[in-house]
Amino acid sequence: MENAKDTFYITLRNRLAALNPDRTMVLRGLLRPGILVEENEIVSAEMPRDVFVLRWKDATVDMQQPLALAKLQCEVVYGTDGNADNAAMDRGRLLTAMDAELAGILNPGHAVKMNYAQEPVTAMSTSLFWSDAAYGPIVSEREHMQRTATVEVFSYEEPEER
Repeated sequence: MENAKDTFYITLRNRLAALNPDRTMVLRGLLRPGILVEENEIVSAEMPRDVFVLRWKDATVDMQQPLALAKLQCEVVYGTDGNADNAAMDRGRLLTAMDAELAGILNPGHAVKMNYAQEPVTAMSTSLFWSDAAYGPIVSEREHMQRTATVEVFSYEEPEER
């Protein structure tokens, strides 16, 4: 499942960099596209602002297929405090822009599965595919507005992945 997780993240990261090169963050001193995988980062007391955070949740494997079919649930959490120049009065517009960016980077809903654990990175024999995002309600707390969208990611497990 790690190859599917890595491929999903890197596909979305690269698409975000192309769609909105201004959506960036500084993480451990490096400027990166504004998307990260929560389980791969140091635990923080605060949710990063104006970035997409991927949280891997439930995972199941259907062994009744010729190749095992893994289904992973990914929560994409994102939010904004608005711009200080606008006294945070643009929070709704900025969150709506992030909704559109998420829809944009999820489309098309497939990618060739890659193995990033080796050099050089190699394409695997199967692809992964995913659902459209199911957008949860907007949650507001003081100046912060946040949303969680859920995406189902599917991947056939290749023999070398078991």
